[in-house]
Amino acid sequence: MTLEEKLISRAIVERFSQKLLESLDVEVAVVGAGPAGLLAAYRLASAGRKVCLLERKLSPGGGMWGGGMMFNEIVVQRPAKPILDELDVRTRAFQGDYFTADAVEATSSLVWHAVHAGARLFNLVCVEDVCLRHSRLSGLVVNWTAVEMASLHVDPLTIEARAVVDATGHDADVVRHLEGRVEGLRTPSGRREGEGPLWAERAEQATLENTREVYPGLWVAGMCANATFGSFRMGPIFGGMLLSGERVAEQLLERLKEDP
Repeated sequence: MTLEEKLISRAIVERFSQKLLESLDVEVAVVGAGPAGLLAAYRLASAGRKVCLLERKLSPGGGMWGGGMMFNEIVVQRPAKPILDELDVRTRAFQGDYFTADAVEATSSLVWHAVHAGARLFNLVCVEDVCLRHSRLSGLVVNWTAVEMASLHVDPLTIEARAVVDATGHDADVVRHLEGRVEGLRTPSGRREGEGPLWAERAEQATLENTREVYPGLWVAGMCANATFGSFRMGPIFGGMLLSGERVAEQLLERLKEDP
């Protein structure tokens, strides 16, 4: 077999270009491929919805890869265990309602299931602005992360979406691009409230309560939900992240059904 470098390059360029072209107009764009974003994309794609998933870093998975302080084990509470069971992630009972899982196994499984279900994942892509139409978020302005890091003057591209999920964690990137530029963020101050210090019990409960639409066309999930609505952080317990991803997918499936 003869290997031709130009064919290797052509295969990559053509296949990636096709994938990108097919993702310029989607039903849901999920920003942030951490546990909440990955599970949301998995649920939406499994339901037949057209989904793209944007991750600014090289490796999807967010904070789940590193467990707690690079001890690559994670903790989930009992209500989230059925999600890991469904994803074939092995868990071990610890004490009471606590279960542990290998962080690498859990993250890898989430990524595989999301992509295998049909979600198009683009890594090394960041959101640098948003598109608005008639007081509603209608899409995202995207560029390569390397362009952002190098502060290069390179114009972006756009992705049109019926709905956007901000699952960018502590940074709340999409919400950040909106605040101060529009009126009507559904928070007490109309802006990001910011996150509080670590309080796992309150944070896990608040994550689900805060998973909702914050502006027409924009939902928040995972740690981004708490950073947006002003609740606590939770550290290396990931049940709330997974349940938040599941909840936002449920909300969006209902909305898309109502507004076909």
